[in-house]
Amino acid sequence: MPSVRRQVAALTAVLALSVTGGAVISPAFADPRATEKTPTATGYGGAVSTVDPDASAAAIEVLRKGGNAADAAVAAAATLGVTEPYSAGIGGGGYFVFYDAKTGGVGTIDGRETAPAAMPHDAFIDPATITPANPAGSPYRFTPELVTSGVSVGVPGTPATWQRALKRWGTLSLGDALKPAIQVADRGFVVDDTFRQQTLDNKLRFEAFPSTSSLYLPGGDAPAVGSVFQNHDLAATYRLLAKQGTGGFYSGPLAAEIAATVQAPPKTDTTTLPIPAGHMTTADLAAYRAIDQAPTQVDYRGLDVYGMAPSSSGGTTVGESLNILDTFNLSEMSTAGALHHYLEA
Repeated sequence: MPSVRRQVAALTAVLALSVTGGAVISPAFADPRATEKTPTATGYGGAVSTVDPDASAAAIEVLRKGGNAADAAVAAAATLGVTEPYSAGIGGGGYFVFYDAKTGGVGTIDGRETAPAAMPHDAFIDPATITPANPAGSPYRFTPELVTSGVSVGVPGTPATWQRALKRWGTLSLGDALKPAIQVADRGFVVDDTFRQQTLDNKLRFEAFPSTSSLYLPGGDAPAVGSVFQNHDLAATYRLLAKQGTGGFYSGPLAAEIAATVQAPPKTDTTTLPIPAGHMTTADLAAYRAIDQAPTQVDYRGLDVYGMAPSSSGGTTVGESLNILDTFNLSEMSTAGALHHYLEA
């Protein structure tokens, strides 16, 4: 075990979990009808922090029932896929950093998306721009073409990451870890200003796809603040994962539907967005694997600071910044001077 001085810091994003035994603190917010997003809690034994009260409550419930931090992290992440779909979800990818308090070890999983195997080198070149005067063509614009397209879709890594994390460090099955998220998706959550505004920001894009429009733009408008938003289709997909494991996502009918949608996005006849098609196949989905890898590690003033190695830039960037700052005596500087060095690093 590390000494008090030589503590361990694990760099994480979105979700922070700490479990030391004993009772678990609970967010003051638990009412699904409220819109307050700044809960306050006090307690001992463990804590959960996410951007969303429903996700934090899901993780707390897992801990209360005897699950560990890995179990709670997956439960929270799955719930964030329901309540924060603009920054989380099973259609994307990410990273998992885990600190084992018993052994002092840190492990990570790289679950970022991968490019389809048959993706050509010029996939982001707009064929409409290829002319005798410009034989190489010009790239698609990032907005609106690439952010609303099949060509930008990578093979999702999130489900595989959850499954791998539970296998390495968890105590729950994937099905049990998904139960809180299924409940929230079916029951619904209260729409706040942020969710409504994010939906309005994507209104033109969502209108291009019938199924997306029917879910996020009922009656042609974003859900009203204070209304209850339900996602029964996502609940059904989570139930499929609970029953079949990640095989239900990376193979079978769902995988075929994902590949078909990427290759031929089902857009409306009235949209003016180009929506370039992509290259993902069912073979790409079946071949996906989340990667176990060692974390980055730097010594900063007697502390071991761990982070996510490439493909993430997080661990190397933070590590380099800390190595720079380690050469300065920040405690002797003014607040402004210390902040200046921090920002430059």
